[in-house]
Amino acid sequence: MAVSYCQKPNFVTLLDCITSCLSVKPTQEVVTVKAQIIQFLKKGKQSRYGVVLLVLVGMLAMATAVSAATYIVQPGDTLTRIAQRFGTTVNTLVQTNRIPNPNLIHVGQQLEVPDNGSSPAPTPTPPPSGGGGGSTSTGVYIVQSGDTLSRIASRFGTTVYAIVQANNIANPNYIYVGQRLNVPGASGGSGSGGSNPTPPPPAPNPNPAPTGGFALGGQTQGFGNKAVMQDARMTWVKFQHKWSPGDSPDVLLGRIQDAHNNGFKVLLSITGAQTYPSAGSIDYAGYVNFLRGVAAHGPDAIEVWNEMNIDFEWPAGEISPTSYVNNMLAPAYNAVKAANGNVMVISGALAPTGFDNGTNAWADDRYIRGMAAAGGANYMDCVGVHHNAGATSPNATTGHPAGSHYSWYFRPTMDLYYNAFGGSRPVCFTELGYLSGEGFNKLPANFSWAGGTSVSEHAQWLGEAVQLARSSGKARLVIIYNVDFTQYDENGDPQAGYAIVRPGGSCPACSQLRAAMGG
Repeated sequence: MAVSYCQKPNFVTLLDCITSCLSVKPTQEVVTVKAQIIQFLKKGKQSRYGVVLLVLVGMLAMATAVSAATYIVQPGDTLTRIAQRFGTTVNTLVQTNRIPNPNLIHVGQQLEVPDNGSSPAPTPTPPPSGGGGGSTSTGVYIVQSGDTLSRIASRFGTTVYAIVQANNIANPNYIYVGQRLNVPGASGGSGSGGSNPTPPPPAPNPNPAPTGGFALGGQTQGFGNKAVMQDARMTWVKFQHKWSPGDSPDVLLGRIQDAHNNGFKVLLSITGAQTYPSAGSIDYAGYVNFLRGVAAHGPDAIEVWNEMNIDFEWPAGEISPTSYVNNMLAPAYNAVKAANGNVMVISGALAPTGFDNGTNAWADDRYIRGMAAAGGANYMDCVGVHHNAGATSPNATTGHPAGSHYSWYFRPTMDLYYNAFGGSRPVCFTELGYLSGEGFNKLPANFSWAGGTSVSEHAQWLGEAVQLARSSGKARLVIIYNVDFTQYDENGDPQAGYAIVRPGGSCPACSQLRAAMGG
């Protein structure tokens, strides 16, 4: 029908014809030129040269429409991923589509993607139904009890995103036992007769850091209590660096050398210096480059950011596990490993919370599942965890003064983070602490849940938690928060109440930790 319409066009219909024949959406410029042609003819100005000129102007105006493709957002997509696929930039996509928040796009959204002459990368193509025979790079897998998309992707050496696309999965967090999945990259039959292809071994992270055995460390600000740390059988030390754009990686060289010279391995937790950061303020490229430079100095582990599920550490309205994995964790992992393959990369530990309004905070259980769905396991050696609000024995699952939420209890917290990635990665407690106000005037109101915790319980529970982590087979590292902080704000942060070195210099927890580590 479009062909017959275009066979004998007059000047007014010529632009409509071109639009129809090329199957592009007329831009506002094309509509404007068409109206000018109509007015031109109505006024009796019948110069065919003038009309032709206007038509040519319209055709030029159409260039923008012709040179743009329409892309439908798929599950797991981010603007960064789409830009890379089409060889363009996030900023170009944002401007072309007038996107107010680059971190918020939705499945099914139509995006105009300007053409720079390169073709998009091919998307995975599901195999023919009932297929078997023929050579194909896609196999069929039957979901088993305990499976997650992250675990399946790891087993077959593919990605969660590829499986989601190949199977049109609406919710990556929901699959069921017996479900048939097309797995791109897996060779073998179609799974007819209920048989599954034999999966290849899990694809290892490139340049994986040595896993080693379970280890214990402490967060401190110096080595004034080195003997205390050694007595507690600590072999790691943690330092936190508040990064700002423009920081030189050399600022941490002294920390790294100091730790090694004192006989400790060093974990550097690197987060942003700006609290309550504004929208769009995180310089991802600058941060990744900083980590690359730090890794070259030889730390033993790097934690990539901190508590990115709350607006104290991440811009409100932009909190997103997919954004964190794609824009920060994945490029940081690749940069660190390229600089020094021996550095263990730990994902940023989340703030343990059940509060979730989608803008100022995400509950950590929802966020960690989102990280798993985004393929986060492919870009970490260990899952970062915080547990610093316990007021019961680590073996308990009830009885906390503040309530029944899992984050108040040690064992449920450890299990949540370990199971979120199907057991494919160990957990690293980059903060494990119990608070006791004993020896201080009073606890801050927000920490009243620790009002009944004595120094003796503080010591006992630290030992029990380390013993549980060590014997579980799920944990790689525990960092005690903290060794010897002295700041204690009765109206704010009671850091000294967490310290194993108590006022007066004693360390009741040292013997408990030493015993937990085998003496």
